[in-house]
Amino acid sequence: MRSNKVVFVDEELEESFNSLSDDDPIKRGILRALKSVSENVFSGRNVKKELIPKKLIDKYGINNLWIYDLPNGWRLLYSVTSDGEVELIAAVLDWMDHKEYERLFGY
Repeated sequence: MRSNKVVFVDEELEESFNSLSDDDPIKRGILRALKSVSENVFSGRNVKKELIPKKLIDKYGINNLWIYDLPNGWRLLYSVTSDGEVELIAAVLDWMDHKEYERLFGY
């Protein structure tokens, strides 16, 4: 299902993304992920509700979480929401390296 838009959850995260060098493989991976998610909002891996870290639920008030694999073991985290109409919106929550990802999920 096509996403009507893909947004960063806040300005600070978007600024972090924009500050990455265009040569950075993570930035290129995020750009590919954003394109893929805009074409199919469910292109990432869905995290079972009971496995969504409480930290993310508390911080963003989300009830779903999707993970998109980036280069070099990095992960993009996003949630799918709606504006109350038919419009689907993918909100990018964060991206992190594998070590930080494991810490967040308690592995």
